Amino acid sequence: MRPSHACLAAFLLLPTVAAAQQGETYQHCVDLTKSDAQAAYYRALAWHSAGGGSSAEHCEALALVQLHRYADAAPLLDKLGQGGGLSSAERAQLFDQAGNMWLLAEQAPQAERSFGDALALTPRDVDTLADRARARAMRKDWSGAAGDLTAALAVDGNRADLLVLRASALHAGGDKKEARADIDRALAVYPGYGDALVERGAMKFEDGDAAGARADWQAVAKAQPSSRAAALAGEYLTETDSK
Repeated sequence: MRPSHACLAAFLLLPTVAAAQQGETYQHCVDLTKSDAQAAYYRALAWHSAGGGSSAEHCEALALVQLHRYADAAPLLDKLGQGGGLSSAERAQLFDQAGNMWLLAEQAPQAERSFGDALALTPRDVDTLADRARARAMRKDWSGAAGDLTAALAVDGNRADLLVLRASALHAGGDKKEARADIDRALAVYPGYGDALVERGAMKFEDGDAAGARADWQAVAKAQPSSRAAALAGEYLTETDSK
């Protein structure tokens, strides 16, 4: 899966020849986004006006990301993906970055479009398929999300994280038997996987097995106390304790 906004600086480095040609200026601009994103944004605007081209625009987008202005960064990245002088893989990377910004901006239709543009160039990219599944899930298009994850798993069938995501989509779409099968498969691939145990616990609780659900959630909280899965397990335990 893609990185959170906390580590987007590395994720968003521009994979272009233009960046190599203007590497020092570009790197200075990128470095400034980490210490003073607002100053980097204004510097990128001035650089772009002076003919900085795609490198300047990409630094502008990165500064906007650091400022949490995701809805402003995303169209810049889409524009860069449509530009010339790039390989198909590089354009796909930019479209995928745009899609992730649209997701952070909670603009699912735009995100789905950007991921679709990326997949038109690299149709078997597992992570981009998973990203579009997240966009479709945000729109509650459970069938579309499950379809993307099925396509991703056809490329890499041993991704426990993707099995859990598909299980969640299948479950939300009403296919509980197949959802549970995906969770069991995820745990066979990755025994003790926290996300799978949290999801299995939720399924057990829904089916009336409160003790089994609590056992799964407690196992995650004990084995992986600082993980995101443990935090979610703790929320479930607190919620069920109050009932």
